[in-house]
Amino acid sequence: MRPLRIFYASDHTPNPWFKGVQSNLWHANLYQTLAAMGHDLIAFDYDLTQVFRNLDPAIPRQADFIRTSRPRVSAALRAQIQAAHANSPIDLFFSYFFDACVLPEMLDAIRDLGITTVNWYCNAAHQFHLVREISPHYDWCLVPEKFRLADYRALGARPIYCQEAANPAVYKPYDVPRDLDVSFVGQAYGDRPAYIEHLLNNQINVRVWGHGWKIDPKFPPPPECPLWRLPESVTGGAGGGPLDDVEMIKTYSRSKINLGFSTCGETHQQAEKGVGGGRIVQVRLRDFEVPMSGGFYMVEEMEELAEFFVPGKEIVFYRSPDDMADKIRYYLSHEDERERIRLAGHHRALAQHTWRHRFEAAFAAMGLD
Repeated sequence: MRPLRIFYASDHTPNPWFKGVQSNLWHANLYQTLAAMGHDLIAFDYDLTQVFRNLDPAIPRQADFIRTSRPRVSAALRAQIQAAHANSPIDLFFSYFFDACVLPEMLDAIRDLGITTVNWYCNAAHQFHLVREISPHYDWCLVPEKFRLADYRALGARPIYCQEAANPAVYKPYDVPRDLDVSFVGQAYGDRPAYIEHLLNNQINVRVWGHGWKIDPKFPPPPECPLWRLPESVTGGAGGGPLDDVEMIKTYSRSKINLGFSTCGETHQQAEKGVGGGRIVQVRLRDFEVPMSGGFYMVEEMEELAEFFVPGKEIVFYRSPDDMADKIRYYLSHEDERERIRLAGHHRALAQHTWRHRFEAAFAAMGLD
């Protein structure tokens, strides 16, 4: 496709509350891929860290911040885009924004300049309410949750189904000893702790890293974050704090089995109580990160994910804590089979699930090719 002049606006990480940890996953996946595709990128020169730490107007403390921040961000965005567009026409405004980031009329003003606008957002499975206001003001919304497409359309927005992916320049196998039986890198919330506790109770040697698995004053959890920490007497040395990006990817290579979990937030509690919309599951960035990094991946059975990897041949699905434990024991003792699946998953990720694949398809759907 032809090179585009793109004004890019996003925080550098999906985890802006991480303190003391080097995380640049959105920059590595989104910005670096667009640049590697040959597009001319102008990055929004604004520190969005605090903006992305205050996204929910239902929380009074965050609502106060949003009221003052949103106009400031919008004014800075207007000034920078107008200057860049006057210097040389911008083809595309690409953002990862929530309602809290920008005023809808600012998006309308960008479109009035003749610039195509698109927003990438991957939390709509359980936080759709955080983009309801701005979504109809974009030309396009890139949506990785298939079941939310109708909800976007009901708002008057124009969604394009665009699943998560991984950048192979960042996610790659490391030549390190495979010295971990089972591991998980991610926060301790939802039904994850119950699964990990089940594995530990079944004498499975699992290690976990991320916010909530142990108390560590260097890595305080974000306010209002519903983390659930396993007791030290249960985890022993199994729990650790957050890893930086490189150490996370190296852990995928170090692990004989990498785990994934699919529940969104605390929605499993709704299912247990029979209230709300019940448990919500979604495809995650990790579902592509691990295979792209050359790791063997085991994750909860999900129909949508089976459209991207062949279960039992490229990744492995589990259906319950007992099923997970049984399959872990099986694959730990069947190294040849585990290795075939690991290599096949890596090949599929490289062949079909890079961000370049996603952007080429999305831009074609937007008529930008």
